[in-house]
Amino acid sequence: MDAKTKSLIAAGAAAAVNFRPCREHLVPKCVKAGASEDEILDAIDTGFQVNRGAHAKTQAFADEVLTNAQQSIDEPTPECCDEATAARTGCC
Repeated sequence: MDAKTKSLIAAGAAAAVNFRPCREHLVPKCVKAGASEDEILDAIDTGFQVNRGAHAKTQAFADEVLTNAQQSIDEPTPECCDEATAARTGCC
């Protein structure tokens, strides 16, 4: 892989993880490797898109966990059962 492609990928990855110092280091490296301003902006924008997608998935997961936790709080706890039923069903 050539230096320009590597530096564009790195700049996009730095944008995806919100690592500003790395982006500040990599943008001049992209220019030095021959990337145009449009290519650099596209790489960074792609990284931001990845970040937004990851954020949306993480938020959905957090919402699901919280919903499940609330449901388990709201559900009545079953009465403890006798030893034979516990052994057979694992209820207690």
